[in-house]
Amino acid sequence: MKVTGFLSLWTLVLLPCGPLANPAEREDVVKHAIKLHRGKGAVITQRKQWVLESCRKLSGLLRQKNVVLNKLKNAIRAVEKDAGLSDEEKLFQVHTFEIFQKELNESENSVFQAIHGLQRALQGDYKDVVNMKESSRQRLEALREAAIKEEMEYVELLAAEKHQVEALKNMQHQNKSLSMLDEILEDVRKAADRLEEEIEEHAFDDNKSVRGVNFEAVLRVEEDETNSKRNASKREVEDDLGLSMLIDSQNNQYILTKPRDSTIPRADHHFIKDIVTIGMLSLPCGWLCTTIGLPTMFGYIICGVLLGPSGLNSIKSIVQVETLGEFGVFFTLFLVGLEFSPERLRKVWKISLQGPCYMTVLMIAFGLLWGHLLQIRPTQSVFISTCLSLSSTPLVSRFLAGSVRGDKEGDIDYSSVLLGMLVMQDVQLGLFIAVMPTLIQAGVSTYSSIFKEILRILILIGQILFSLAAVFLLCLVIKTYLIGPYYRKLHTESKGNKEILILGITAFTFLMLTITELLDVSMELGCFLAGALISSQGHMVTEEIMCCIEPIRDFLAIIFFASIGLHVFPTFVIYELTVLLFLTLSVVIMKFVLAVLVLSLILPKTSQYIKWIVSAGLAQVSEFSFVLGSRARRAGIISREVYLLILSVTTLSLLLAPALWRAAIMKCVPRPERRSST
Repeated sequence: MKVTGFLSLWTLVLLPCGPLANPAEREDVVKHAIKLHRGKGAVITQRKQWVLESCRKLSGLLRQKNVVLNKLKNAIRAVEKDAGLSDEEKLFQVHTFEIFQKELNESENSVFQAIHGLQRALQGDYKDVVNMKESSRQRLEALREAAIKEEMEYVELLAAEKHQVEALKNMQHQNKSLSMLDEILEDVRKAADRLEEEIEEHAFDDNKSVRGVNFEAVLRVEEDETNSKRNASKREVEDDLGLSMLIDSQNNQYILTKPRDSTIPRADHHFIKDIVTIGMLSLPCGWLCTTIGLPTMFGYIICGVLLGPSGLNSIKSIVQVETLGEFGVFFTLFLVGLEFSPERLRKVWKISLQGPCYMTVLMIAFGLLWGHLLQIRPTQSVFISTCLSLSSTPLVSRFLAGSVRGDKEGDIDYSSVLLGMLVMQDVQLGLFIAVMPTLIQAGVSTYSSIFKEILRILILIGQILFSLAAVFLLCLVIKTYLIGPYYRKLHTESKGNKEILILGITAFTFLMLTITELLDVSMELGCFLAGALISSQGHMVTEEIMCCIEPIRDFLAIIFFASIGLHVFPTFVIYELTVLLFLTLSVVIMKFVLAVLVLSLILPKTSQYIKWIVSAGLAQVSEFSFVLGSRARRAGIISREVYLLILSVTTLSLLLAPALWRAAIMKCVPRPERRSST
């Protein structure tokens, strides 16, 4: 009670004063309020009288609330027993009474929650930042729950209004005779209501009590229109369809994924505009790169830079664009496998398996050494080294696209070695993602538990090797018994209709992708193996399928390379250009030297000359370092600065890759073959 009296006096003193500009005046007001509280400037009986009156008012309101609740209960029982009311009218009235009951109870709870929060704040230490933060978090959580309850009450009021409309319709129908058409429409209306109730998922109610679910405030943003009058109807429709954007307190933006009403078709116009814009701008950018002698994919990356956050910032559905771009990787690796026959795979499988493993181990060793010299945590050193050890499969596939490479007698084709090593690196990517939780735990573990983490990593490696063995055994069975009859059936059914052939090949690719993903191996490996299995049916089959799939691959590859450009930040590169160039050249040179060293040890003597070309193809950083880097940053393995450095080094290494590749081709490949490879 003393607390209540003091706060009341404080409010009475401060409200008449208004905003005080002078600090001295504010200090005088504070001293005066303290005197009033201690009884030096006010009569004690007046304070007691005010407290008693306030308590009487609150007690009277609570008694009145209980009386109203009893009346509402009696009214609900009376409505339920009234035989003269229809079911719809009963439902409406009972629903309305229940909503009013909830509102009274929530108002009472709000009063006592406010008193409890005030008591907790007065008991806390104003110098303790942690305590203040916890109090703020609790108040925020209470506000979120209050907002959720108010939202639910509003939804219930809408439902009550709907019941009222139905009750009025039933009364009108009872007072007049319905035509046959009206009866049909009434039956259709009832069936539509039942359909909505059946297909409606109460996802909010079902998930709000699930462990790990947090209430959070979001902003609902409508699209800005220059001509509001002309587009008013459009915005109303979009509001009804739920297509506006939601933004949470962490500045994450969300779009609708599954609507409440699944009977109405919807389209994400933001995503449509993004794809259309990328398609239109990719043409001049790719044309410009072709004119100056650069690969067209750099034009697509430039397109992403211009449209991304560092440029015009016109891409709204970044996650959706990146997801669609992943299909470009899938079809690219499928066509790579289509050109990579099982016979070529058998010839280079030892080199493909040993080379990436040796390079990764050496990169991690160098990373730990430099990390020790620069005082970087071992977990960060291991992660950065594994990121930089990967090379870009789509980029090298573009280099090799359309080239005519024949093996010399007793020699090994450099494209077979290069693609085999890249596919093995894609397998390692899945292993890195699986090991990442262990790296997180190792960063906070003591030395006594490090041995357990090493044992866990070894177990993960064993699981990956077992999964690879299962995948290749399955591929052997498919190649021997299934792929031949399957393709012949597709070829027979698709005469005069290429849709069946394209659909059948795509379904087989996605099946292999799903199998490798279920076995915890990379999805990219499944796409590659699908192409390799189909290529075993002969050259004519390969040519037919390539003609059908290549246009799809080309369009999706444009989206993929444009999505890479969305993560390129030219301003950061310009600010730190000297440091980034030094780091990029160091990484490229180190990868080239390590690749030459490893290939010198594992290549036959008759094929030593291809080590320069293969090393040039591996001397860049894979775009998948963006994925690994983002996951590591969210997990706290690396900092924001390290993440930006990885992105920038990756981008610059990809830009340097064509020059290094051409230099290696000019040096090592004979003229007829060089012309087709470049």
